[in-house]
Formats: sequence, C-alpha cells, structure tokens
Amino acid sequence: MCGADRSGGIPRATYRLQLNRAFTLRDAAALVPYFAALGVSHLYCSPYMRARPGSSHGYDVVDHNSINPEIGTREDLEHFVAALRARGMGHILDWVPNHVGIGADNAWWMDVLENGQASIYAQFFDIAWENVDPALSGKVLVPVLGDHYGNILERGELVLRFDDQTGSFAVCYHEQRFPVDPREYPRILARALGHALAGSLGEEERADFSSLIAAFGRLPERCDPSPAAREERNRDKEVHKRRLVRLCGRSGLVLEAIVAAVHALTGTPGAPATFDALDELLETQPYRLAYWRVASDEINYRRFFDINDLAALRMENEAVFDATHLLVLSLIAEGKVDGLRIDHPDGLYDPAQYFARLQSRVHAMRRAVTAAAGPSAGERRSPDGSASARDLSVYLVVEKITARFEPLREDWLVHGTTGYRFANVMSAVMLDPGARSRLERIYRSFTGRVLEWGAVAHESKRLVLDTSLAAELNVLATELRGIARSVRSTRDFTRSSLKQALAEIIACFPVYRTYIAATISPEDRRYIDWAIARARRRESATDAAVFDFVRSILLGEGPGAAPRAADAARRFAMRFQQVTAPVTAKGIEDTALYRFGRLVALNEVGGEPDHFGTSVREFHGDSRHRARHWPHELLATSTHDTKRAEDVRARINVLSEIPGEWRRALDRWSRMNRPRRRVVDELPAPSPEDEYLLYQTLLGTFPLAAEDSSGDYVARIEAYMIKAVREAKLHSSWANVNGVYEEAVRQFTRDILEPRSNNVFLTDLETVARRIARGGLLSSLSQTLCKLTAPGVPDIYQGTELWDFSLVDPDNRRPVDYERRARLLREIGARLAHPGATMAYVRELLDSLTDGRAKLYVIWRVLQTRSRLEMLYTRGAYQGLRVRGPRSPSILAFMRRHDGSASITIAPRLYVRLLRDQAALPLGRDVWADTSIELPRGARTSMLKNVLDGAEVPIRETGGRRTLAAAEVLANFPVALLVTP
Repeated sequence: MCGADRSGGIPRATYRLQLNRAFTLRDAAALVPYFAALGVSHLYCSPYMRARPGSSHGYDVVDHNSINPEIGTREDLEHFVAALRARGMGHILDWVPNHVGIGADNAWWMDVLENGQASIYAQFFDIAWENVDPALSGKVLVPVLGDHYGNILERGELVLRFDDQTGSFAVCYHEQRFPVDPREYPRILARALGHALAGSLGEEERADFSSLIAAFGRLPERCDPSPAAREERNRDKEVHKRRLVRLCGRSGLVLEAIVAAVHALTGTPGAPATFDALDELLETQPYRLAYWRVASDEINYRRFFDINDLAALRMENEAVFDATHLLVLSLIAEGKVDGLRIDHPDGLYDPAQYFARLQSRVHAMRRAVTAAAGPSAGERRSPDGSASARDLSVYLVVEKITARFEPLREDWLVHGTTGYRFANVMSAVMLDPGARSRLERIYRSFTGRVLEWGAVAHESKRLVLDTSLAAELNVLATELRGIARSVRSTRDFTRSSLKQALAEIIACFPVYRTYIAATISPEDRRYIDWAIARARRRESATDAAVFDFVRSILLGEGPGAAPRAADAARRFAMRFQQVTAPVTAKGIEDTALYRFGRLVALNEVGGEPDHFGTSVREFHGDSRHRARHWPHELLATSTHDTKRAEDVRARINVLSEIPGEWRRALDRWSRMNRPRRRVVDELPAPSPEDEYLLYQTLLGTFPLAAEDSSGDYVARIEAYMIKAVREAKLHSSWANVNGVYEEAVRQFTRDILEPRSNNVFLTDLETVARRIARGGLLSSLSQTLCKLTAPGVPDIYQGTELWDFSLVDPDNRRPVDYERRARLLREIGARLAHPGATMAYVRELLDSLTDGRAKLYVIWRVLQTRSRLEMLYTRGAYQGLRVRGPRSPSILAFMRRHDGSASITIAPRLYVRLLRDQAALPLGRDVWADTSIELPRGARTSMLKNVLDGAEVPIRETGGRRTLAAAEVLANFPVALLVTP
C-alpha cells in the first residue's frame, strides 16, 4: 500500500518463468543456482494450479486447490521452494481469481449443468438465470457445437450414454460430456423398465426399479430456491445413483434394459423423427446446447473476455473466495509463496474488497501459524501488542492497465501494478517524438488511409460490442430496461434506445473501468461524465433524457427515491464496470493496436499510440510519482502479454530517428515485392496496412546472425502475420476466417523471405536491418539499465537476459535455452575473477555486441549492486539530473539516494544520431564533446565508481556546478551506473 513501509518482504528483482508440461517445477528447481547467480531474489511463476490438460499458459485453471499434475506434484513444489530457500530466494505466484476453465474437468461447472439453479455451485458463477428469451429462462447457454443444434442432433453427434459405475446419464458431444438432470432420469428409466418387463424381470427387481424411478422423480425441482431443497436434492440424487449402480450390479437384465433404452433415445441419422425423444430430453435440461456462434449474442454467463470456456467467478461472494483460496492461503501462511500477481483484477465485481479480504485472510492465517511459536522476529507490533494487518500483508501486484492520466487507486491494499505503464514510458522515451509528422505522412502515403487513433479505437470498441461481446451488452440493456420500468418517469424508455446509449457510452469510456462500490470517487464521476458527454455528441439522435437516466444510474443515484431503486442502480453500475474493461481490452489490445500501424513499437498493452514518444522530463515525473506512491511495483519491459519483446520495440523505435531512410526503403521494397502480391476480393493481398506491419516486424526481429534466418524464423513471422490479420478483423478474423486472404499473406511472407540468390529484397532488408539493429541493441542496454535502477522492482521475462526478438504469444512462450545462458554467466564470472580484467572484457562485449552477452553482463552487474545496496533501491529517493551541452537530448540521467548512499544512472538515447555511420563503440569525446551531467547540491563526494567498467569517475567543478563529463563516464561502455565508493 502506498506510503507503507514493507521493505522486509519486497523482492530485489523478479524473473518470470512460464511453467508447463515441457518446463516443470523440477526443471525450475534445477535452474535455481543460475537465477541466484544472476542476482534475482524471486522467481515469478506462471499459474501452476490445476489447469486444462495441455495448457501452455495455466490461465485456464479448473481447480484452484490442487497443483497441475503436468507441472508437478506437491512434493515437487516443496522441492522447488526448498531450492529457493537454500539460496535465500523466494517466489511469486501468478494468481487467477476472476475465472475458471469450464468443462468436464471442472466439477463445479458440471454440477451446475446437472442441477441448474439448484446446484450448490450455482452462485459461484456469474449466470443470468432470468432471461428475456423464454428458451433460456432458468438455463445456461452452452455454445460448444460446431454447427447448428438441429444439424448436430440429426447427424447423431449428440449421444446419450449411461455410466454403470456412477449410475449417471450424460449426453456426449465428441469428447465433451453434459450431465442429465437426475430429476429427468425417469424419462429414460421408464423406457428401460418397459424393456426389462418384456425380458421377464423378477418381481423384487421390478419393485426396486419402479421405486427408484419414483425416487428420482421426487427430487426437488431445480427452481426451488430454498437451502433445504437444494441440500435434499444434492444429497438424495447421489443416494439414488448409488442404488441404481447396485441394482445394475445385481441384475444384468436391468443394465441391459437401460442400455437398450439409451440406444433407442440416441436416434438414427437420416431419420429425423428418431431424434425427437432425445431432443425432448435435452429441452428439459438446465442448459441449452448451441452452435458456438450463438455465444456472441446470447451467452448468459460472464466470461473472461469472449472466451466461452473460461467462465467468470463471483469472487465477491465470500463462499467463493474461501472455496478457491484454501491452498494458496496455506502456501502463503507457511512461507512457501512470498507474493501474488493478481491476474485481470478489472474483471472482479469489487477489486478493493477482494484485495482487502485477501490481505485480511493472509494476516489471519499467519497469526494462526505463528501463534504457538510467538511473534516472529520480523513482526512489528503496535504499542498495545497487537500486530498490524498491513505489516503482515503479502506482497501483492495487480495486472492493471491505467491511462496516462489515471492514477492507481490508493485505497487498494496492493504494492502496485505489474509494470505495463513503465514498459510504455520506458520504450517511448527511447524514440524521437519530433518524427511524428514525418512518420504519419509516410504511413498515409503507403497505406492510402488517413487514420486518427481515437477514431480507430472507438470504431474497434463498437465492433466488439456489436460482435463478440454483444451478449454482455444485451444483458446490461435488459437489466437497465427493468430498472427504467420500475419508475413511471422512465417507463417509456425502450430497450433499443437504452442499448444504443450504453454502447456509445462504453465505446467512449476513457479508462478500462470505474470502481464504484459503497461510494463513488471524484475520478470515477469525471470518467462517467466525460464518456456520457462524448456519447451525447456522437448519438445526437438519441433522446437526451436517456443519457440523463443512464448517468443517474451509473452514478448510483437511482431512478427514484426508493431505497430499492438506489440499490438496483448501484448493482447495475457495478456490473457495468465489469463490461467496460473487456470491451476496452478486446477493442484496443486485440483490435485497434493491429489496425493502427504508424509506428508499432508504440502499439503495446497499456500503450496509447497517439501519444508519440515521452520526453525525458515526463520520464522523470513518472519515476518521481512511483517513488513517492508505489515504490515497490514491478517494472516490466517484456511480459507474457506484450505484443513485442523489449528488444523488438527498441529496434523499431530507431525508425523515428531515420524517417527518410525508412521512406526510401518502403518505396524500394514495395516495388520489389509488387509481383508477389495477389488480388483477393478485388483488393491487394496483403493489404497495404498488413504489408506495412510486416516490414516493421521484419526490421524488429530479423536475426542478428545469418545462420539464424532459417525456416523457423519464416514460420514464426508467417504465424504472427496470420494472428495480426485475424486480430485486426479487417480482412479475416478468428470468428470468420478468410482462408483465401490468409493464404495470400502466408505465400507473400514466404516468397519475400525465401533465401534464393536473386532475392534482392532479402539482401536489402538485411542491410537496413543491420543498421537499425545496432542502434536498437544499444537502446536496449539503456532501457535495461533504467529498469534495473529506477524506483520499483525490476522484472525480467524469461530468456530476455540475452537479446530476445519474440513477438506476441505464443511466440514469446517458446522454450528458453537456459544451458547457454548459464554457461555464458559462468564465463563472465570466470573472466572477471582476475583483477583489472573488467576494462578489457567490456571492450570485448562491444566487439561482439550481437551475441547478447553485453545485456547479460549489465543485468548481472547491476543486480549484484542492488544486492549490495538493497536499501538504496528499495527506499531511495529519485531525482532526475539535468544534462547540459550539445548532446544533452541524447542522455537520460537520474540519481537514487538513501542514508548516505547514492547511485547515478546514465543511459544514452537516440543512438543513431550519435553513431552516425562511422562512429565506433564506445562513443568518444568527438561525439559527446562538452556534454555534462549536473549533480544536485548536497552530493558532496568527489569521486564515483562505475560498476560497469570498474573505472573511477571524477566530479568536475564547472562554473560553481558539480558535473560529470559524459565523455569520461561513457568512455568504455555505452551505459553507466555510478555509485559512491
């Protein structure tokens, strides 16, 4: 929490690991010595609770309270923790509270499908049981079919089956299974009894069978809401199933009769009437099986974005919280998990409540664990002897995206975000903001389109509301219509007008969501008023009174004076908040960012492409704010969600420094590759926008070594382009694949990258890519150093300690060659073991810049410094330093100070300007001239040591100012970290 002192449990640096069946907890444990040597304090693990079989990411968790067997066992987790503890390290777990994977491997979901509203888990999921469509009233839509329901049914793809080991019936669709409501078993068993009687069933068995059929029929109905009825149904259905198992075991004739009845109900393809009985049985179920395309319009359970097999949990329900957090809380209380990264908090009904409850539970469980042993050495107590929940709370960071003007909520009991904002600020400060207009002209000239980011973002959000998330909008509109009807002054508002107003307000929303709960903050009021004002202007044909009504509801004021109306308004406002976030995510991250390609290094999660670049002053302001309010949040430059790895963005950013060269290259490449384009639907394929994206992508990722530009690289680029095309939703999409267009893009990509002797494009591309790569690699060193020394906890994404040119997932989840990284780190240690070896080694690193050792070296050196000066970086104040002289725009410098210790980070930027074509590394006085870094008053030391090259750096007195000469500080290495001796 901002302002709180929690340095005792703060990571020094984290390293993100992607666990899966190919990289398990045992594999991670074996690499702990490497990570310890690198200098990170915590391994930050992807979700390792039980997920779908074969999951590559772990976010499709199906059981929060067991370890994913593909990743390891509880013993493997203990072994992993022990390996960390042996080296004084900890670990952070990526935690998924918002949703679960649904299907046959989720017992809660299967119980809901079997019992509907009578399920003991019915309130665990966010299901709209009441629906304007009578066919869905009291049912949950299950959109899993590959074709229309009638076609699937009459082709015999829905098959009724009986499990004689559990006494249960289910309808199967290929590998998927859907349980039959036990109260409807008599429909099947009565037919079986007829078969059994024809087979001369004994009197005792006939009586037992008849009694059992009647017992199933007397189960409480699904619509009975009373707890007693739910308990009775849940208990008795299992009793009756066990009786049926025993009866089948005693009588082969009964089992044979049931099998015959099941077969008769299955139907015969080509004879539609034979499926009537199965259709009637399905109509009685608490679910409706449907074509998957129906989901976008009619799905009535909240999902994770638009993913049908990830259903949202009602985490605001305390019973749901308790049921899902048993294992993770015990791991935290036992000291086996040291922190949590909360996935998608914007999906939660009330995030602040969730964080407070989580911290409270951690506090309570830790007190229980330590009660017998007495207060731990690290536990601070108030004067009356009671421990503070804040002092004992777990390290908590949240995956929250904020707009440039949006502060993180200070009432959240968290340490900050996972670093998207820093990633964007850091990347943007490395480009030239003065190139905006030139790059815009180049983009418009090449694509023939005049695009404005705000319009693209708005159009993309409306598209999402009209397609993949239309059902969520329908649910909101229906609920709002019910509120309007409760008051005579708003009774005439139609569902259509309310839906249109809601759609426009959501599309105009300036942030991911508001956080209205018991109260409404001034910030939330401003965001709502801003969105409604914009929506009014766009939808001038809509009755102004409709917007006034929606505003009153969103502000929790209610349509009338009755308390019930105010409560309904508040509930609606809180549900509305859960819709704006996924619409923004799908509209911006997964649509608009793939449509607006002026400079795609800016098209990042949490980024705002229209904000072209960040000044050094803005960078300092952002860092000061973080040091003051959120000093322990993560600092990321690459994550598992970023659209491009940090090193890819750094290379693409170089285009802002050479817009003229970029324009000329585009002109050449367009002419060279014109014969390889196709025409699809009377339009070029790839489109100019897609071709423009492809060229930027190639410059950002082109292999540094010729031997790496193999078929694997071409396949990666090809797969990326298809994903980008589908996300943009202009020429193809995930829901409506345009195979002809996609094949044209694939073939174009393969053709232009084919390593044949007469491929002049590939030769030209390699030349331009090499020039851009040099500046990009040096910028990467600067952003790496800044991340490691700025206020916050630096986070390293797996594999990025060397150059990494990955693209969006799944490309960034490829296996990492840790053996090579560990070998290189050992070599660094061995080389520097000799006194005076540092200077020669850093020169060697610059001579072989492309092999990545320079980046690994910077990370290792700086993390060792962080370990030695831990309090400086955990609690140290931040101050941006003034740079003077002819190259002052090309240096970003800042100081950290705490209790007599200090460090100075000097990170050059806009390297292409500095390098020119002839400049050798490191850059000498002929480049830096009289450029100097001015030290603040109070910095009394006369000498500083550069931890990266080992040199001592004198402080100069110039005109009454204490300064550092850039040419001296950067005489041996492109970046510098100076510390007091």
